[in-house]
Formats: sequence, structure tokens, C-alpha cells
Amino acid sequence: MEKVAKKVLVVLTLMIVSSKMLWAQDVQTKEQKEVNYTKMITDRAAKIVTSLDISDVETSIKVRDIISKQYRDLSEIHDLRKEKLKIAKEKAKEDKEKSEAEVKQAESEAELAMNKLHKKYLKNLSKKLSDSQVEKVKDGMTYGVLPITYKGYQEMLPNLSEAQKTQILAYLTEAREHAMDAESSEKKHAWFGKYKGKINNYLSAAGIDMKKAGLEWEQRIAAAKAAKQN
Repeated sequence: MEKVAKKVLVVLTLMIVSSKMLWAQDVQTKEQKEVNYTKMITDRAAKIVTSLDISDVETSIKVRDIISKQYRDLSEIHDLRKEKLKIAKEKAKEDKEKSEAEVKQAESEAELAMNKLHKKYLKNLSKKLSDSQVEKVKDGMTYGVLPITYKGYQEMLPNLSEAQKTQILAYLTEAREHAMDAESSEKKHAWFGKYKGKINNYLSAAGIDMKKAGLEWEQRIAAAKAAKQN
């Protein structure tokens, strides 16, 4: 009996030690993930700040921290939304109607939280930056898609009226506001894709053959490249 008791004690001791080691590893993994995430969003924010030409070091650090905090706050909203959606969708087998209602509620709550955060974020940036610098921050958070796309439309359609240019820019600006809060690169680009569809419909309604304009633009680009090579 004594030998059996000793064996049981050894097994229990090993289980406790193993459990503590696994717990410690889990804590360390979470801590390391947090360190890595903090570094990633800080580096991302610092890269945007570099484009702003801020002469004061203290101000540049404060702006960097405002941007990195925005990334963190947005991530928390998206994570909470995903968690609620997962729980809601798991109820679909038992009560589809209730599941759909909870999905809509989760989406609505996330959108409301992001809109509130968006306004607060821009207000905080405006305290430290000029309007043109805030625009650069917005472009930095959305990979510069707005100026690139706007330039592209003007090159593809050199005869655009000022009214048409204004409308195109307005659509792209609205797309950027949404894209700033999107949770991934793919979803940021999806917002621009959605608004490019609106732009193309707007231009088509004005009598512009977008397919033809696109092909002609490609031909001009190819001709320019060939000319450079020669």
C-alpha cells in the first residue's frame, strides 16, 4: 500500500508541475504576443509619422502614440464583434431568427463604436496636426489608395470636367473614411473597390464608355513604356 501511495503521490506531483509549466508557457505566449503586437502597431504608426515632417520630437511621439492607440482600439472593437458573431452563429441551429437578430445587433454595435472612435481619433489628431497632415495620416492608414486612384482616373480620362473630378474625389474620400476603420488590408481595399464601382456607374451615366477608356489607357501606358525602352 505504501508503494502504491508513493506512486500516486509522484504522479500527482508530476501532473501539478506539468500543469504549472503549461500555464507559465501560456502566460509567456500571451505576453510575447502582446509585445509583438505593440511593436507592430508602434512601427506602423511611426512610419506614418515619418511622412508628416514634424520638427518637434515630442509632438511626433505623441502623434505616433495617438495613431498606435487607434489601431489597438479598433482591434478591440473588431475582436469583440467577432466573438459576438461566433456566439450568435452557434445559435443558428436552435433558433435561426434569434441568431440573425444577434448578428445584426453585433454588427450595429461595432459600427456605432467605430463611428464614435473615428470622430474622437480625428479630433485628437487635429489638436496636434494641420489639416494637410491629418490627410496624410488617413492616406498612411489606407496605403495611399485615394491619391493613387484619383490620379489614375485623371490619367485614364484626361477630359474629365471639374464637376466630375470633384465627385470622384468625394467618393474616394468617403471610401477612405470607412477604410481607415477596416480590420485588414483586404477589407480596406474592399471599401475602395465598392466606391470605385459607384464612380464607374456615375461616369457611365454621363456617357463615358469605361471599358473603352480603360483599354485606351492601357495602350497609352504600353506605348509610353515602349518609347522609354527605345
